[in-house]
Amino acid sequence: MTALAPHLADFLRAHLPRERNASPHTIAAYADSFTLLVRFAADRLKKRPSDLAVEDIESELVLAFLDYIEESRGNSARSRNARLAAIRAFFRYLEYQAPACLGQALRLRALPIKRSDAKLIDYLTKAEVLALLAVPDPRTVSGTRDRAMLHLTYAAGLRVSELLSLRPDDFTDRSLAMIRIMGKGRRERVLPLWQETRTVLRAWLAVRPPGHAPELFLNRSGGRLTRDGFAHRLAQHVAVAAQKEPSLAEKTVTPHVLRHSCTMHTLAATGDIRKVALWLGHASINSTEAYLRADPDEKLAVLAAHAPPTVRAGKFRPPSDTLLAMLSQVRSTT
Repeated sequence: MTALAPHLADFLRAHLPRERNASPHTIAAYADSFTLLVRFAADRLKKRPSDLAVEDIESELVLAFLDYIEESRGNSARSRNARLAAIRAFFRYLEYQAPACLGQALRLRALPIKRSDAKLIDYLTKAEVLALLAVPDPRTVSGTRDRAMLHLTYAAGLRVSELLSLRPDDFTDRSLAMIRIMGKGRRERVLPLWQETRTVLRAWLAVRPPGHAPELFLNRSGGRLTRDGFAHRLAQHVAVAAQKEPSLAEKTVTPHVLRHSCTMHTLAATGDIRKVALWLGHASINSTEAYLRADPDEKLAVLAAHAPPTVRAGKFRPPSDTLLAMLSQVRSTT
């Protein structure tokens, strides 16, 4: 039997950061996936997590785990596929580290991802964004911080991981006119900031408490603000903003919705999907095309560019053959 713990530790602590140059966010996401998997396997096999072997993580167990996180934990198909991608990456690494597990690794790597509906993205209108940005109280330290976070997330279209990993020295100069973002896939981009965004950032830097964490945005203990902490504060502000803009109460506003909102408003202003992809830091323009599907103005432009077809009135003759008549009936009722 091949012990799981040492290989998993080497994968997360050495292989991903050194050989794959993975970002801290990617490593943390992988670690979270394996935390759930190890706990599930230990409970199912009645073993301690540290006693698990690689051979215990068979394809049947992994499939049961994926069903568990989707049904019991309420994970979406995308989250399920992300967990599976972490598992497949680990067993790809094991092919060279533990050749005795090659057959098992190939079976796990062959597990298919789950297809899901390509739903339209959620985003806020400009009125909803303005109502949300006005909620945090600038007379308090936490309100000043939240105001800066919301402004920066929306203005720069940041992922929550990009926002929370920012440091004060990521601004190119003291004017705060530009900010350097290390994005997904370690793709760096530099973005200009609005004057309003620079103003709220200066207000936060003036009251930012000293702490042990080097990040720009800190919690009340002086440590790095977490994803859950930011999501919690956002939900509180959305609830207050909904009193002014009731339509907010009907929407699920996550941190990523602010990024979507920036994208949709940028697309409406520029009409150029290439500029939007550049702003967001997308590796491929294909990732940006989802916003075109959500933009009604694009459909109206297509409709206006073409004249409606001229359709001549005709007469319908039902099929005379009994077999064709049956098929026509079935087709019309399904």
